[in-house]
Amino acid sequence: MADDGKELRTPCPEDPQVWSRGAARRWTAALFAGSCLTYCGRMSAPVCAPAMAAAFGWNDFHTGLALGAFFWGYAATQILGGHASDKFGGERVILLSVASWALVMVATPLLAHLGSHPLAVVMGSRVLVGILQGVFFPSLASLVARRSPEGQKSFLTSVWQSGSSMGILAASVLGSATAERYGWESVFYAAGTLSALWALLVQRTLLKGQVCGGRRWGAPSRSSSTNTSLLELLRKPSVRAAILAHMCTCGTSYILLSWMPTYFSQEHGRSTVWQYNVLPWAAGVPAALCGGRLSDWLIGRGYGVAFVRKSMQCVAMGVSSAFLLPLSNSAHVSFATATACISAAMVALNFTSCGVTANVQDLAPSCAGALYGAMNTLGALTSLLTVLLSGYSLEASGSWTSVFATVLWLHAVGLAVFLYFGDARRVDLDLPGVPRVDLLDSAPLC
Repeated sequence: MADDGKELRTPCPEDPQVWSRGAARRWTAALFAGSCLTYCGRMSAPVCAPAMAAAFGWNDFHTGLALGAFFWGYAATQILGGHASDKFGGERVILLSVASWALVMVATPLLAHLGSHPLAVVMGSRVLVGILQGVFFPSLASLVARRSPEGQKSFLTSVWQSGSSMGILAASVLGSATAERYGWESVFYAAGTLSALWALLVQRTLLKGQVCGGRRWGAPSRSSSTNTSLLELLRKPSVRAAILAHMCTCGTSYILLSWMPTYFSQEHGRSTVWQYNVLPWAAGVPAALCGGRLSDWLIGRGYGVAFVRKSMQCVAMGVSSAFLLPLSNSAHVSFATATACISAAMVALNFTSCGVTANVQDLAPSCAGALYGAMNTLGALTSLLTVLLSGYSLEASGSWTSVFATVLWLHAVGLAVFLYFGDARRVDLDLPGVPRVDLLDSAPLC
């Protein structure tokens, strides 16, 4: 019986607010593949940069302009994409994002060859791809926060982290081989075509016919808040602690990602660089997935969510620092030691997916997309700054010790703040329009 004219809806099994176990398994595979393809598209230009520079007569400055253009677009749409996902559903935004940037990728080689200014075409393409991909990961955060079954949030979050590692590995190995054999254009065509096929497959299989009660797939329930103030959330100490830890993690990850190939090339010879390009990313996939499973298992066994999140972040930042410590204290180490230490550090960093990254969904599931977008925007800007500062310190000191010391310092600050101020209790419950249903507990670290 309806009360006060409010419409009562019978739960519809075809369109549940939370995925069934079977649907969660299918979406897990889809999100892994989507994250992998997203990073393949992102890495296509860096992989093809030498061939493109030779074809169009670019110097190093031109190449840097083309590669850096991506991040200007990527940082611009993080919050907007997260907010759109919270309001309209993460599935919609993800599908439109992938389908759109796939078309841009396919068109880039054609326009570059036909246009009179290929550098401007490639830069415009990279900015547009960055804009379209900027909404992807905040949408994943929103989607997992709203739709993940009980006890699977950490694992589903770790899926896109492992998919990212697989994408970097695939682009580095297969992309390089494809570009060498068939030309750089083939990498763009392959990444764009496969991504378009992924979007079509998801639309036809996972989303087909999911209409119930006038609401199409991905639409949030009436009780969900779409107007939660992001500024109000940023005043919460636990939110600021998670953001700072994420910024530090992003900064150190991009230092290693950007500078370690140069480190191996200068310190151990160019022939050894491929081993660094393969080992960390290959090992990072199972590491992230195991971390997600372990986190969900610990929470299911009764351990506090805050305890689990902080423990995983200790692995990500503390254990990785322990492996990098020998490199920061010695100017010369053997190739085997350097490879083992840096690879182990990169593998440990994958545990942040079930630490700080998943913590965003604990703190504000009603607007996890927008909050993750804000956090990732700051993380991207921090990454650009730390990479530049690392280059400056390397130029000034002439020693790689300063680069590794920067990583250790960032880890120490981020981890200390997160351990002291971090929490897992929802902070969006006292904001207007959010249903007062506490989904998560909070536990002290000790």
